[in-house]
Amino acid sequence: MSRPPNYEFQKWWNQQRDQPPHHHHHDLNNHHTNPNPFLTVDITAGASGTSNPTTPSSSTAADKDRSRSARQLSGLYLLKFHHIAASVASIAHAFVNLLRTANRRIQNSPPSHSSDSSTSRFYRLIKSFLILVIFLLVFELLAYFKGWHFEPPSVGSATVFAEKMYAIWLEIRANWLAPPLQTMANACILLFLIQSVDRIVLILGCFWIKFRRLKPEANLEFVEGQNVEDYPMVLVQIPMCNERECYQQSIGAVCVMDWPKERMLVQILDDSDDSDVQHLIKSEVRKWQQRGVHIIYRHRLLRTGYKAGKLKSAMNCEYVKDYQFVAIFDADFQPASDFLRKTIPHFEGNDDLALVQTRWTFVNKDENLLTRLQNINLSFHFEVEQQVNGIFINFFGFNGTAGVWRIQALEESGGWLERTTVEDMDIAVRAHLCGWKFIYLNDVKCLCELPESYEAYKKQQYRWHSGPMQLFRLCFFDILRSKMSVFKKANLIFLFFLLRKLILPFYSFTLFCIILPLSMFITEAQLPAWVVCYVPGIMSILNILPAPRSFPFIVPYLLFENTMSVTKFNAMISGLFRFGSSYEWIVTKKLGRSSEADLVAFAEKESETSIETASLIRSSSESGIDELNKIELVTKKMGKTKRNRLYRKELVLAFILLTASIRSLLSAQGIHFYFLLFQGVTFLVVGLDLIGEQVS
Repeated sequence: MSRPPNYEFQKWWNQQRDQPPHHHHHDLNNHHTNPNPFLTVDITAGASGTSNPTTPSSSTAADKDRSRSARQLSGLYLLKFHHIAASVASIAHAFVNLLRTANRRIQNSPPSHSSDSSTSRFYRLIKSFLILVIFLLVFELLAYFKGWHFEPPSVGSATVFAEKMYAIWLEIRANWLAPPLQTMANACILLFLIQSVDRIVLILGCFWIKFRRLKPEANLEFVEGQNVEDYPMVLVQIPMCNERECYQQSIGAVCVMDWPKERMLVQILDDSDDSDVQHLIKSEVRKWQQRGVHIIYRHRLLRTGYKAGKLKSAMNCEYVKDYQFVAIFDADFQPASDFLRKTIPHFEGNDDLALVQTRWTFVNKDENLLTRLQNINLSFHFEVEQQVNGIFINFFGFNGTAGVWRIQALEESGGWLERTTVEDMDIAVRAHLCGWKFIYLNDVKCLCELPESYEAYKKQQYRWHSGPMQLFRLCFFDILRSKMSVFKKANLIFLFFLLRKLILPFYSFTLFCIILPLSMFITEAQLPAWVVCYVPGIMSILNILPAPRSFPFIVPYLLFENTMSVTKFNAMISGLFRFGSSYEWIVTKKLGRSSEADLVAFAEKESETSIETASLIRSSSESGIDELNKIELVTKKMGKTKRNRLYRKELVLAFILLTASIRSLLSAQGIHFYFLLFQGVTFLVVGLDLIGEQVS
C-alpha cells in the first residue's frame, strides 16, 4: 500500500517557498542568495575554507534557525518515540500478565469430568476446526511471502511443488468451497435480518405502550380496615435446594408481606441434601411459626423431577383445595411487602386470567462486568419482550418465579410436569393452549440476585436454552391440534420457539464463529461490512435502550453476546436432539445479597417485636450452644477454597478467531480484522474465566 501524502510538510514547504527573498548587500559573485534560510550556503567559505566577514549577521541567523529547527525536530521525534515505547510497554505488560494468569489457571484448573458425549464431540469438532485454520494460515503466509498472494499462479504455470499445491488450492477454493459457504452465509444473513426486524417491531411496540401509557388496570383494590373475609386465600411457595446463603432473606421477605395471616399459607419446599442446611431452614421456619405466621416446612424423601417435582408434590396436599391462588418465589427472591396487594386484584373480574407476572430487579447488577451485561439482557426481556407480548397477545413465557397463578388454571392445564427442565415455560404453553390469558406488570418489581461467576451463569444459560427445545419437540403437535387461531399458532411456533429460541443462537454461532473466520481463508465467499459491524451495532443499541445507564458497556455487550452463543448453540442442539446433559438441572449459585433499603426496612420490622423475637429464638432450638455449633460447622463448609476454571471451547474459539484476524490482516480487511481481533480477545478472557467473580 502507498504511503498517504504528508500534507503538513507540503504546507510548510509552500509557505517557505512563497516568502520574499532576503536582500543582502554583498557581491553576487561570492554569495548565492536563497529564499530559504535553511538552505543558505556560503560559496566563498566552501571554496577557501574561511567565512566572508562582510555578512556575519546573516550567517549567524541562518545557523541559529538551522540549529533551532534541528532541536525541534529531534524533540518531536523523541516525544513520539516515548509515546510508542510507552504503548508497546503497556501492551507487553498486559500480554505478560495475561500469560501469567493463563499459566496459573492452567496449573490450578480442576480436571474436567464431563460425561456428556455431545459436549465432548462438540469440543473435538471445534478443535479440529482450529487445526484446519492454523494449517491454512501457514499456507497463506508462505504464499504471501513468495508473492503468490498478489499474482495467483495457475496449475500450468507453477514451477515448484508448493506453488502448484497453492494453485490447486485456489481452484478447489473457488469452485468447490466458496459457493456452499456463500450460500450458508446468505442464509444466516437472512435469518439475522429477520430476527433484527423482530427486535425492531418489539421496540416499536414498547414505544407505543409508553406513548399511550398502556398498562393493565385492576378492578379491585384492598384498603386498610377491609373485612378479612374479602381477601382471597393465597398459597405462597418457596422451592429451595441447599440455599444456605439466601434462605433467611427470602423466608423473611415472604413472611412480612402485607396480607392477613389467616388468609395466607407459606410452603417451604426444601430438597436440600445437606442436613445442616435443613436444620437451619427448619429453625427459621419455627421462628416464624411462633410469630403467628402460617408457614410449614416440606422435605421430600424421593427428590425426583427437580423444581417441577417439588411444586407438583406440594400441590397434591389435601389443604391446597382451600386456596384460590399460588404465588411462587425462588430462594433468592425478596418480594416487597405489598406484592400480593398489587397482583391479586387483577384476577377480580378476569375469570380467564391464569397468571400475573411481575418484573425482576437485581440487587447486584453493578457488582462486576458480568452482572452489568446480564442486566442489559434481562432489562430488554422484561421491559420489551414481556411487556409487549403481555399487552398485545396476553401470552408470554412464565419466568418461574415472582408470579401468581390461579390454581384452577394450573389444574386444568395438567399441573406441573417433570418432562423438561423449563417447567415454567411448559405450564405457560399448556395454559395458553387451553385458552387462559396472562398479564405482565412492569411496575411491580421483585428483588433478586444475578449470578456473579461465569460458571454459574453458563450453567443457567445452558438450562434456559436446552429446555425450550425439549418443550418444542414435545408440544409441537399439541399446538397444531389446538383450537387456537392460526395467528396464535404461528406466533407460538415461529416467533416464540423458532425465531427467539432456535434461530437466534444458531445464526449467532454459525455466522460469527464459523462462517466469518472461514471467509478469511476462502476469500471468494464474503461477508459485507454491514453484517459484521453496522447491523450488530444497531441491534446492540436497541437492546440497551431499556437500560440507558449501561450504554458505556455497549461494545463489551456485543462481544460477550457472541461469546455466549457457543453455550447457547450447544444447549439448543442438546435439547433438540435429546442429549443427556439437556435434562440435567444444576441450581444456580447465589451469594445471598440484599439491598440496603430492604435491610433497613427489615430491621425496622424486627425492632417492633424485639422482645418477642429474643424469647422465640431461644425456644426455637433445643439448645443455644447446639445451634451455635451447627452454624459454625456450616460456616466452615462455606469457607472451602474455590478456584476459577478454564473453558476449553471458548479458548479454542479464541485461537480460531485470532488466527483468522491474522489472515484478514494480510488482505487489509479493516473492519473484519478489528472484529475478529476483539472477538478473539473476548473469547480468550471468557475462556480464562477473567470475567465475573474472581474467587482465587
